[in-house]
Amino acid sequence: MPAERPSLSKAQIAAVSAGNALEFYDFLTYSFFAVQIGEALFPGSSSDTKLLFSLATFGVGFVTRPLGGFAIGRIADRRGRKPAMILTFTLMGIAIVGLALTPSYAMIGLAAPVLAVLFRMLQGFALGGEVGPNTAFLVEAAPPHRRAFYVSLQFATQNFSILVAGAVGLFLSSSLSPSALSEWGWRVALILGALIVPFTIAIRRTLGETLVRAGGTQSAEPRKRMSFLAIAGILLLAGATIGTYTVNYITTFAQRALHIDARTAFGATVVMGVTMTSFNLVSGLLCDRYGRKPIATTAWASLFVVGIPAFFLMARYQNAAALFSMTALLAMIMGFLTPASVTLFTEALPARIRAGALGTVYAVSIAIFGGSAQFMEQLLVDITKSPIAPAFYMTGAIGIGVIGIFMLEETGMKGRRVEPPLLAAA
Repeated sequence: MPAERPSLSKAQIAAVSAGNALEFYDFLTYSFFAVQIGEALFPGSSSDTKLLFSLATFGVGFVTRPLGGFAIGRIADRRGRKPAMILTFTLMGIAIVGLALTPSYAMIGLAAPVLAVLFRMLQGFALGGEVGPNTAFLVEAAPPHRRAFYVSLQFATQNFSILVAGAVGLFLSSSLSPSALSEWGWRVALILGALIVPFTIAIRRTLGETLVRAGGTQSAEPRKRMSFLAIAGILLLAGATIGTYTVNYITTFAQRALHIDARTAFGATVVMGVTMTSFNLVSGLLCDRYGRKPIATTAWASLFVVGIPAFFLMARYQNAAALFSMTALLAMIMGFLTPASVTLFTEALPARIRAGALGTVYAVSIAIFGGSAQFMEQLLVDITKSPIAPAFYMTGAIGIGVIGIFMLEETGMKGRRVEPPLLAAA
């Protein structure tokens, strides 16, 4: 007989979501300050060269994400979601403080980029292990008719971290000179996130546990399905990841390709964060009412259609109005797309391997496609001299991601497969 899971309070769910937001704040802040970090920590004869080194190091953080997804996901599936979530946050705290305190290239030479790479690898390992246990926890804690909304909290808090990071960047870029922003302003942004790490670890220690160990032998059927599910998940998450990081790239894109000042660029980041956060929650509510696939396919099709025109308009006008409005449009679509897609994939996975499988597939997809996205898009802009090159790259990826969506069956309450959240076995 399967055992029942302990009930979890709203405060505990909020604690998981808040911790998730802080981890993504730390990870994504690097992306938003890529220009300034490049100037501080990397060698090069030009700003463009330093930026490419900086973006390549941002990508290095994705290399260790599959290892973190697999290793920490296994801990979550064997020992519990709670210890895995505490471990990931501790490692992220160490990495972010280390990166923030790394001396500049002018002070210690090549040791600066080496340390930056090492700390980014540790960040990637920690974040790779965060997604699987967190999402599994939320799915397992949710009532069947609220699962998509609970999962949407995962992405709403991630995107809230974009809002916070953008607001911090806007404040710092408005308050500091460009040289001060490059020398130490970006370090302040990282340290602000690190200050909250001890408190979040303490909160996670109070969480209940959703993993229930049940007896009995494992069915062979899920094993046969895993290859199919893994392919579908990689296609789906590859497209979603490239879409997400292309939208996140708008901060750098506005400064380097459109020659818009840093203050306006970070203003667009704030618009992005507000929009994505709001529509993540709307997506979860709609998915619980109408199903996952209708919301997901509508969002994927919309992004495929509007991606190139949105970048064209930003490049054509190169002003705040075009930048803010097109950022809001793309962020709205991504806000709908991600919770619906990830809920669909997560529910398709057997519960006993959910954290490890989701974390590994998610991290592999991001390591291959997300880690290279911003570097590739900046390189395409430099080679083609076309500021809308990132849009073509994103649109191709979205076309691939749609295939993954159609490979999965509907898993919502109106769908064909519904797994009760209080059972230990799938």
